[in-house]
Amino acid sequence: MASSDYKRPVVCVFCGSVEGTNPAHMETARRLAHIFHENNIQLVYGGGTKGLMGEIARTLVILSGSESVHGVIPRALVRVEPGYNNKGGDNAQETQSVSTSAGGGGKEAERIITDPSAQSTSEYGITTIVPDMHTRKRLMAQKVRDGGPGSGFVSLAGGFGTIEEVMEMTTWNQLGIHHLGVVLLNVGGYWDGLLAWVRNAVKEGYISEQNGRILVEAKSVEEVWPKLVQYQISEGRMELNWGEE
Repeated sequence: MASSDYKRPVVCVFCGSVEGTNPAHMETARRLAHIFHENNIQLVYGGGTKGLMGEIARTLVILSGSESVHGVIPRALVRVEPGYNNKGGDNAQETQSVSTSAGGGGKEAERIITDPSAQSTSEYGITTIVPDMHTRKRLMAQKVRDGGPGSGFVSLAGGFGTIEEVMEMTTWNQLGIHHLGVVLLNVGGYWDGLLAWVRNAVKEGYISEQNGRILVEAKSVEEVWPKLVQYQISEGRMELNWGEE
């Protein structure tokens, strides 16, 4: 394949904004950053500077440079997130506005911050500030869809927000909004309860057997990239026309 045809894979990682009580999860974040570096993968994540989010972002920037990490964070969180120094809000320099609504209309959906004083590019990569949580998820998903082969979604340990994000991407796959891999990195059995729920939902007839395999389990960091590359689309997913979705 000619180098001009190469598209860098983009993987969105959902994970906690705190360290948690089990150090294995912080080590997992660091190890996953090394896997991304080894495979020239760009990370898209929620823009946090603490916990698992901050750890994977900082580690990958050190290994691969600031262009390897793209954080997407709602404006409200910028004002309380350590590392931004409460900048990047109303006084941030805006150099590009992008609408992500169908047809290019609608309200401003994205602000690219290029003022060095408004973001810490050397430590956390590129930062995009968006108006709300919905725009954040939609934009992260779009950046993954624009990536090369192997692009997809990975979930590490986390709380309410993490499980909500990974399950929404699983639902979007089922509905035909995207066809990308969704991998649950189940370190130390952290996601055993969620996987048991999926199996029970299949048993009870609320999820088809084929769609029960949309969410793929990886038991080690080393399994993540192969599972994304080898991901098989479920034959039970819906083939709907979502236009610009």
